[in-house]
Amino acid sequence: MIELPESHVLVEQINKTLVGKTIRNVVANAHPHSFAFYTGDPNTYRKKLSGKKITSSLKPGTGYTCGNVEILCEDMLLVISTPIKYHATGEKLPKSHQLLIEFDDFSYMSCTVQMWGGMFCYPIKKNGSTKDKVCDRCSVCHKGKCPDPLTDAFDQIYFDSLWSNAKPALSVKAFLATEQRIPGLGNGVLQDILFNAQIHPKRKLQTMNDKEKKKIFRSIKSTLKAMKDKGGRNTEKNLFNCNGGYEVILSNNTLKNPCRVCDSKLIREAYLGGNIYYCPICQK
Repeated sequence: MIELPESHVLVEQINKTLVGKTIRNVVANAHPHSFAFYTGDPNTYRKKLSGKKITSSLKPGTGYTCGNVEILCEDMLLVISTPIKYHATGEKLPKSHQLLIEFDDFSYMSCTVQMWGGMFCYPIKKNGSTKDKVCDRCSVCHKGKCPDPLTDAFDQIYFDSLWSNAKPALSVKAFLATEQRIPGLGNGVLQDILFNAQIHPKRKLQTMNDKEKKKIFRSIKSTLKAMKDKGGRNTEKNLFNCNGGYEVILSNNTLKNPCRVCDSKLIREAYLGGNIYYCPICQK
């Protein structure tokens, strides 16, 4: 899954680098992956996309889905939720890939699934809608128009509505990073959001007061903005296979370091299908 800061970075880079290029050839599912997902038969992608020009990449929250990278190829839409790489003319291509697009200048775009990822392809009707339902990832989405946390539409009122519709017994990790209530907010960015809010990932919603709820909201906005403004996290790669400039506070890479606030030993635990990282003093 591409998380929100990297989605924004990829969209900006695609618009600067790929727009105007014409697709010459497409290879999908060359190296089958159990958790690589396509729209129908991936062998049809070449016919659907060859000869199409890349016209734009849609800013997260403004397109047909939530929390994905969307690339318009004239009357076709690519929806991608796995890392995307650009390969300039003459550069070495990846040995394994689940989607490889060749352009008319003999440069390439590739997708190689890590844990899981979707590379969907939809026709766009003349009225701008898609033939098939595209957005079905999140539990609260209304026609693919969930507010992006980096926009003013994602305000305290909207966040409070998500909170009030959630089960009080949910942990804050389950609330923020499962069921895609906030598309693009996953377990990766969650760690720093909760560290900055001084909230433990296992805290139940019903145990938190309004002040703590507001701290979580403010941290979502400010932490995601910092990640995006610095070109994504230093644990993730951008379109050009370079790490982002935001230095992640909590991850497997920082576990050996003491807490930057109180110097306590950081903790890693398995929880809800993934690891959580926290400071036992700052996030009681």
